[in-house]
Amino acid sequence: MDPVPKIDYYRNTGSVSGNKLNRPSLLEIHEQLAKNIAVSTSSVERVANGESTAGDETTASKEEENKTGLVKFGWVKGVLVRCMLNIWGVMLFIRLSWIVGQAGIGLGVIIILLATMVTSITGLSTSAIATNGFVRGGGAYYLISRSLGPEFGGSIGLIFAFANAVAVAMYVVGFAETVVELLKESDTIMVDESNDIRIIGTITVVCLLGISVAGMEWEAKAQVILLVVLLIAIANFFIGTVIPTNNEKKARGFFNYQASIFAENFGPDFRGGEGFFSVFAIFFPAATGILAGANISGDLKDPQGAIPKGTMLAILITTVAYIGVAICAASCVVRDATGNINDTVVSGMSCNGSSACNLGYDFSRCRNQPCDYGLMNNFQVMSMVSGFGPLITAGIFSATLSSALASLVSAPKVFQALCKDNVYKGLHFFAKGYGKNNEPIRGYVLTFVIAMAFILIAELNTIAPIISNFFLASYALINFSCFHASYAKSPGWRPAFRYYNMWVSLFGALLCCGVMFVINWWAALITYAIELFLYIYVTYKKPEVNWGSSTQALYYINALDSALALTAVEDHVKNFRPQCIVLTGAPMIRPALLDITHTFTKNNGLCICCEVYTGPRKLCVKEMNSGMAKKQAWLTKNKRKAFYAAVAADSFRDGVKSLLQASGLGRMKPNTLVIGFKKDWRNAAASQVENYVGVIHFFSIWLPTATCCLTHQKSFHIFFLISESTINTIQSMHMGEFNQKLLESSTQFKKKQGKGTIDIWWLFDDGGLTILIPYILTIRKKWKNCKLRIFTGGKANRIEEEKLVMASLLSKFRIKFADINIICDINMKPNKESWKFFEEMIEPYRLHESCKDITTAEKLKQETPWKITDAELEAFKEKVKPSLPFYICTYSYTVDQMLEVISKKILPVARKGVVSDYLYMAWLEILSKNLPPTLMVRGNHKNVLTFYS
Repeated sequence: MDPVPKIDYYRNTGSVSGNKLNRPSLLEIHEQLAKNIAVSTSSVERVANGESTAGDETTASKEEENKTGLVKFGWVKGVLVRCMLNIWGVMLFIRLSWIVGQAGIGLGVIIILLATMVTSITGLSTSAIATNGFVRGGGAYYLISRSLGPEFGGSIGLIFAFANAVAVAMYVVGFAETVVELLKESDTIMVDESNDIRIIGTITVVCLLGISVAGMEWEAKAQVILLVVLLIAIANFFIGTVIPTNNEKKARGFFNYQASIFAENFGPDFRGGEGFFSVFAIFFPAATGILAGANISGDLKDPQGAIPKGTMLAILITTVAYIGVAICAASCVVRDATGNINDTVVSGMSCNGSSACNLGYDFSRCRNQPCDYGLMNNFQVMSMVSGFGPLITAGIFSATLSSALASLVSAPKVFQALCKDNVYKGLHFFAKGYGKNNEPIRGYVLTFVIAMAFILIAELNTIAPIISNFFLASYALINFSCFHASYAKSPGWRPAFRYYNMWVSLFGALLCCGVMFVINWWAALITYAIELFLYIYVTYKKPEVNWGSSTQALYYINALDSALALTAVEDHVKNFRPQCIVLTGAPMIRPALLDITHTFTKNNGLCICCEVYTGPRKLCVKEMNSGMAKKQAWLTKNKRKAFYAAVAADSFRDGVKSLLQASGLGRMKPNTLVIGFKKDWRNAAASQVENYVGVIHFFSIWLPTATCCLTHQKSFHIFFLISESTINTIQSMHMGEFNQKLLESSTQFKKKQGKGTIDIWWLFDDGGLTILIPYILTIRKKWKNCKLRIFTGGKANRIEEEKLVMASLLSKFRIKFADINIICDINMKPNKESWKFFEEMIEPYRLHESCKDITTAEKLKQETPWKITDAELEAFKEKVKPSLPFYICTYSYTVDQMLEVISKKILPVARKGVVSDYLYMAWLEILSKNLPPTLMVRGNHKNVLTFYS
């Protein structure tokens, strides 16, 4: 039995599509684990991190592993050895004595411990992140990207890989310079010093590339050999300190262990403009290299166990070695020496506390002229002190070559992981791997080219501070990742490594940033600028990945905290904004309705696209659940800042009721309903029309006053969107013309509107919603060329006064307008043509009971209760004699009118039992006849505008 599919169930499926796996029982999983069933590491990694499909990639991976046999390293060879070799660099042999000479033993140890504090905190953070799930290849990039997301990971991953590539050149040049020094001593320079460095550097990089391409197993063997040489060299130094010195070495300042030398060298003696921080900046690069093991995490047998154990132990061992070498060197060698064996103390000479003088040598002339020996002057102190000098040279070779080899392997591995994730689509070419260990051959070649370029043409002394800052930026983000994941309090943050603290990690991140400026302020600024540029680029490109980062978790925490804080804030008229439920159905079905709503809610208010599923409940729920993610994704893809919500109900009306009462959270609840006009009401079933009008009736119950409410104290406004198309015009079109008209209608609010007007029929005080919605439209980019034209009622003998009053009111509201029209004849009777059109429209839905006997009429009322009775029509005629709808629909308008906004108060309220469904729909139809796109707005008399600031 293959255990992988059962364990697969617990994979991270956040970004994976496919068939749902059958859930195994806990007993089955326990039995598999108890039997110690072998599951391949890489398969489990893919399963745990949710980066492959459940079946295909796991099977393919197992077949590949069975066929080729992957080479995996334990914590010693894979992490400990690499980290020690990368931390122990040339600095140990040729700069540490100078550092302790400048800073003294006391401050020198503090410098080492301060650097160790930075790396130790980073090591703890790395250990915590590495043990929070399976770790794949990619090192620092993988740890940061899976914690903080692709934006941070992608930006730091690229510069980290580049830093490692350039570091190859720096280490190789260090090796080549040492070789050239040996050539100078033997007078065997090939061309000149500069070109000899290039020649030797080129040959060295080619050899290292050959070792790397040969495979990780060969590279690991080479690292072990180099470590042995390095350990022998270090041991050689310590042995040399106890071997009795001779006159030549004494003249160069070496006197074996002396308490007087220790006391003299304990305090600082900064020279040449150096200070504590400048000396620290010189030493700090020697402490880096702690990610050498993590960078090949994909080649480790157990990354979760190997990275913490190997990294922290490497930091401990190397720190002890650095402190030991520093103290031993400063206890044996004086700061200044002439190298002249004849500079001995003359009888009767006063030593003035000089340890060298007390030991029989006079180096006093070094105070007035430069000397060549001593801690401050001779970079080859370790060679002089050691038992066998050439071993120190071998140690230098080992340190430089091992660091170069580690960087040459790290850069392609990190770069390959970055390219596999396709964060930068143009770099996917380098994702391909070869051989049994999926070696990034293309990455090796690229790293080789970069290293050669810097060896041949670059000024490495200038680039070195930037590279150091690149590494420090990686450390800072690893520390911040650990802090961020802890601070987000995501249930998924469960590291097996417990010896970390979120605040210590944050301190480590800040410390790394501070050290960046200490090392080189302009290099720090360049690093931040590059990282910011890459961050913005990746954010703009929005890679399609979902790694469950702590950034996502913090978004949730912040949103939750903000929503809770908002509940304590009372509503205020100045902060009113339309928060809309839009009855679009599926968002892509009614694009015009969504577009016009999105125009005034984008970055301003809540927009929820709602859909009601009616029919058999089980089928509806299944269909609804299967489309939720897809429809929300459509909104996101089309840059619509809106939510999608759906509900299954017995009827459209019941579904809308449920949505209105349950939608929203705290203060973020809808206060406005947006519903499209039901164009097919003439041909629709009576039950559909009843449900549609029933939704409006449901609001009519609650809307009359500003204190109206639904469940959870919601106050709603409502408005319709009515298109200019009518049944008659559609019937007269050919199919092709109709399709074109339909397309234009569906996209009319998506494009930028030309110069024109938005006509507002503000005839009744609804709290100001009728004027606020058009105003919001005009401040949007697509509608900024449109001006507001106000229509309002007034008396014929006071037209100018009415205009002034309205202009004054709008000025107080700070709302700009183009024109004000006072309508004086709104009480005129409808003309015969308009009334005839209306009667023809309602004719199929009239009962005509007055023409029938009482029995027949009563029977028809029972059979067709939705039909319009003669009594209802007569009563309705009397109620709406001031026939404004007919006035508006016959009002002449020009082609520059882009939108009509009408106070819906001019229409009768859709109250059940007061007005029949078809009569109400006919009034809506007549109102929009011959008009451009029309918004009918009905406020709830709650003020949404104010004079006051």
